[in-house]
Amino acid sequence: MKIRKGDTVKVIAGKDKGKTGSVLITLNDSDQVIIEGVNEVKRHQKNRRTRSQGQIIEKSMPIHVSNVALMEGDKAVRAGYTFEGEGDKRKKVRISKASGKQI
Repeated sequence: MKIRKGDTVKVIAGKDKGKTGSVLITLNDSDQVIIEGVNEVKRHQKNRRTRSQGQIIEKSMPIHVSNVALMEGDKAVRAGYTFEGEGDKRKKVRISKASGKQI
């Protein structure tokens, strides 16, 4: 997956199309990400003890990684990989497909 925790991404498809946010969690097994402030739903929580009160919680739900694009500055770009260095010291780094700069 080319998107990591802490990246700034833009939603390019779905009900929250156009929103931007920071990636909180990546779910590698299902290719999904949880983005701060995007795809929020309300969940009702029962009271835990007898005299406590139940509440409604808003939480961000996962969105598929194909529906988000990485942000470079103020525009969305596709991410790719390239290798830096030579021989045994080669390192895999992410680059922007549009500009070719390292992310």
